Amino acid sequence: MAIQREIWEDHIEGNLFKNNEFLLASTDASQFVLQGKVVHIPQAGALPNVAIDRSSLPASVTQRTDVDVTYALNEYTTDPILIPNADTMELSYNKRESVLSEHEAALRQVTADSILIDWAPAVNFVRTSGDAVISHLTGTTGNRKKFGVSDLKYAMLTLNKQNVPVEERYALMSADMYQQLTDSMDATQYRDYSQAFDAKDGVLGRLYGFNIMMRSNVVTYTNDTTPVVNAYGASAAATDNDGVLCWQRNAVERALGEVKFFDRIGDPTYYGDVYSVLVRMGARKRRGDERGIVAIVQAASA
Repeated sequence: MAIQREIWEDHIEGNLFKNNEFLLASTDASQFVLQGKVVHIPQAGALPNVAIDRSSLPASVTQRTDVDVTYALNEYTTDPILIPNADTMELSYNKRESVLSEHEAALRQVTADSILIDWAPAVNFVRTSGDAVISHLTGTTGNRKKFGVSDLKYAMLTLNKQNVPVEERYALMSADMYQQLTDSMDATQYRDYSQAFDAKDGVLGRLYGFNIMMRSNVVTYTNDTTPVVNAYGASAAATDNDGVLCWQRNAVERALGEVKFFDRIGDPTYYGDVYSVLVRMGARKRRGDERGIVAIVQAASA
């Protein structure tokens, strides 16, 4: 049977955030995507000055200067894959659906990894402060200070001092950092923390106002005095450090553009069917000063 492109495009779009629910904990700018490729957001200028008991008249007249926020979406494309005609005739399972599901899963992983790097701050850092532990990142060496509840509490303080709303704060960490965090909790902290468990939204608990979420990896940073987030696919340096991202929902943004499914059924040169997928997505930090985002980065230890 011929494949229904629209059905697969809708299926891919509807499942891009599956197992990456943290992406939904951000402002959705998809409505501002133009032609499926570029985000264009009209943005109001600065708020007017407010005087108390004004004594001088007439008041100064000012004009608000509005700006436009524009950024291009990244284009993610899967390598075309061939399903030979013999496979469609001889295999007992539906190989086409299995292959396309793998394309979908790969897109979910790569787009999420890329968006996290776009959200990662270049300022606002907290360094871990616990006991020494061997670095868990592949390709790194030496010891790092453990991540614990006191570090998350300090991230809370950082956001509090920035006047960031206390509602809808999130902390996303790798599996290893999550293990270190839970190991550092006492019995009372863990009991209170676990009461906020919400599997549907990917929230494992709540601590110091943060909804705690986890995935296999988040972001890594260099070991500079001011850490720098590593680019997607970069090889790990021996001194690199794992990072936890903490943010308030309104501080970060995502946008989904076009989703295209390509197919060539009965290709005479490959003697089978060829498929590939294209997705356009983008993300950004919503404020130039990065208010509302904090990275907790491992510190080196003896």
